[in-house]
Amino acid sequence: MIKLENVSKSYSAGIPALNDVSLNIDPGEFVFVVGDSGSGKSTLIKLLLKELEPTSGSITINNQKLGSIRHRDVPRFRRHVGVVFQDFRLLKDRNVYENVAFAQRVIGAPTKSMRRKVPAMLSMVGLAAKYKSYPREISGGEQQRVAIARALVNEPKILLADEPTGNLDAHNAWDIMKLLEEINQRGTTVLVVTHNQEIVRAMKKRVITMKKGVIVGDERAGDSYED
Repeated sequence: MIKLENVSKSYSAGIPALNDVSLNIDPGEFVFVVGDSGSGKSTLIKLLLKELEPTSGSITINNQKLGSIRHRDVPRFRRHVGVVFQDFRLLKDRNVYENVAFAQRVIGAPTKSMRRKVPAMLSMVGLAAKYKSYPREISGGEQQRVAIARALVNEPKILLADEPTGNLDAHNAWDIMKLLEEINQRGTTVLVVTHNQEIVRAMKKRVITMKKGVIVGDERAGDSYED
């Protein structure tokens, strides 16, 4: 569960990046967040990851109020929230297997767990045969699949995807969205920030529209979405 109650975020000067936003996302939902640049989408993601603190209001994730999490406990909180970025953020000097295993090493997972979970994740994203390849040796779509496998290997309840298709061609973009939909069907709550209106319209999921720091639209799955 993701819950924002009257959340605002202001930087040093100017219009608030978020202004009195309230939002509920239930377990198992697939939600798109759309809006022009400067609408507050990136700020929202950073608040959910506790990279930023709200100026006012409260955020609850997985029944835990983020404001009550001490700084030293933030890494433990983030184990339950997977994240995928537009630019993949893979370790260029490590192969596919090692990139996914890195997320397990960060939490101190035993080697036995790593040897079981990493191949299973690579198989799920269709990259079992490329576990020895380095990022420079695989396509952009494949790199994003590695990033998704890394985000999921610790079995988070929530997956945040910030423009996951932004650097991909149309074919690879659709492949990634189908993969995210499959992940959602397995029970993971998925929140996708995107500019790709074609994908948003076609997938018929819940769509939250932001503009200048406020939510101006919230269309449930099955409702007609208009750009």
